[in-house]
Amino acid sequence: MKTSRILVRERKLSKKLILTHTVLPKLLGILIFKQKWPMYIKRNISWKIILRFAWRNIVFFTLYTAGIFSVYHFLDWKFIDIPFQPLSLIGIAVAFYIGFKNSQSYDRFWEGRKIWGGIVNYSRTWANQVLSLVNENHETKKVLIYRHIAWINALRVQLRQPNSFSIKENASVERLFKKHGEQNPACTSTRNFLSDKEYQDLLKRKNPATHLVKNQGLHLKELLEKDKITEFDKQLFHGVLEELYNLQGKCERIKNTPFPRQYAYFSTVFTWIFVLLLPFGLLNVFENELNEMSHEIKQWFIFMMIPLSVLVSWIFTTMEKVGSNSEDPFEGRINDVPMTALCKTIEIDLRDMLDEENLPEKEKPKDNILY
Repeated sequence: MKTSRILVRERKLSKKLILTHTVLPKLLGILIFKQKWPMYIKRNISWKIILRFAWRNIVFFTLYTAGIFSVYHFLDWKFIDIPFQPLSLIGIAVAFYIGFKNSQSYDRFWEGRKIWGGIVNYSRTWANQVLSLVNENHETKKVLIYRHIAWINALRVQLRQPNSFSIKENASVERLFKKHGEQNPACTSTRNFLSDKEYQDLLKRKNPATHLVKNQGLHLKELLEKDKITEFDKQLFHGVLEELYNLQGKCERIKNTPFPRQYAYFSTVFTWIFVLLLPFGLLNVFENELNEMSHEIKQWFIFMMIPLSVLVSWIFTTMEKVGSNSEDPFEGRINDVPMTALCKTIEIDLRDMLDEENLPEKEKPKDNILY
């Protein structure tokens, strides 16, 4: 009878500990982290950024359309126009195809964003458990928490490494990213949070983030052997470490699995087929309209075909480019998950929980881009 009462009491205590050290920090993390946090922080994208991405296509479309317009009207090549009806069917099909691609690309970005939201929540949970459950000096607790800060930075660096299928922008955009220095960052971001011995050992590893979580497990084993934590405490800690491995694996799955190329590649092909045929179809449309206009209006209206064609072509290529830029959310580009800012937020929170002073400032945007 006495034994059963003890078991009931232990179960109640276990439930309270789980609530205190896992559930409540998660709920707090959800409340604090509810706001959306895209990388580009202004409400409206500036025309300076838009032109960085679009200027080359706009110049090409202008020259291409002007060339077709010239040979049609000035060289009298009337045979090059095509009926607009089949072209409109192609445009509708391409629009649906791009919409599907963009929807799937956004799902990849949003999944990555949710994963890093989970990393923020479990980081706070880890620090709370270390401070509440480890019966050891402050330095030992600091080592466990600092090693976790090293883990999030190691994961960030690994995810920012370029792949063979990483998107390449024009030279103007690439210069902007290179100036900010957030793509392919240096692997020294963990040095300030680890001992020299552990850092040097980390440099030899193929997957430093995985190795750091393993070191946390080994450290917990030592604490258990010294009776600094209980077996039940160890189970709570390992539950968090397991979740950290799950979150890391989800990030690596998105990073190492390219967006299906049949969707990404043919979306680009179909879009360019449409925009290259568009001027030939507009020749037919404007020719029919000209027959019903007075001579004074004709002289001006006929040239409207060029800017209209350029505008429609730019809209379609921009819609296609939006999807392409959302495929890989960890590349350190303008619309990707702001992992550097998230890592800095976690570092500030965890060091504040250690009652440290002189905390670092939050990551500041560069050219209105938060990395």
